[in-house]
Amino acid sequence: MGRWIALFILLSIGGAAISVWRGWLEVPAHFNPWAPLDVKAPPNWLTGYKLMRLRGDPELCAQALRSSALRVTPQSDSSGAKCPLIGALRVQGGEVALSSSFLASCPLAVAYAMFERHSLQPAAQAIYGQNVARLDHLGSFACRNIYNRESGTLSRHASADALDIAGFRLADGRTVSVLKDWPKQNQDAQFLRQVRDGACEAFSVVLSPDYNAAHRNHFHVDVGRWSVCR
Repeated sequence: MGRWIALFILLSIGGAAISVWRGWLEVPAHFNPWAPLDVKAPPNWLTGYKLMRLRGDPELCAQALRSSALRVTPQSDSSGAKCPLIGALRVQGGEVALSSSFLASCPLAVAYAMFERHSLQPAAQAIYGQNVARLDHLGSFACRNIYNRESGTLSRHASADALDIAGFRLADGRTVSVLKDWPKQNQDAQFLRQVRDGACEAFSVVLSPDYNAAHRNHFHVDVGRWSVCR
């Protein structure tokens, strides 16, 4: 009897999934795994899957990016370069200003927009009662191997899939630095840890000073295929 109940449940779930996929059954877009990601919608258990889908679908990624407040400029392809960039964007900022614009793949730009809206600003409001006005970074695209080694695997920076975040400026002008404030036991250190943890919801890899000494002054965030949050 139990086997028949289990089979019925599986068939019901499968039928519902097919109905949603074919459009026969309407569900809210943020609960539909096949609906495009809406950056403005609150994240849920499907968000990670929707972010992952963007890596192999430029059109779907562009659609998701249009739902954000991020200002971007498409860049010319450099397919013949040592580290080719196809479909790269120059991110000029959104609700949070940047210390400078940076190059990004479309998936990185979408992940950054999600991070800014759903992790960074909520953390600032929770800890300080105000928004972050500017994000300071150390750059994104760099045609190099991991840790600048002479040989080995290319860094995610070599494909503009990574960004190094160094600190933040709050609306009242106060600055928070990963290098200076991470080791402390105060409000700023609490904020940085909350930001690091929130970044793990948007990016596939987040490396902080807890990872190793090479990251003592920044958060490395990227949209590679591995998943690390430390």
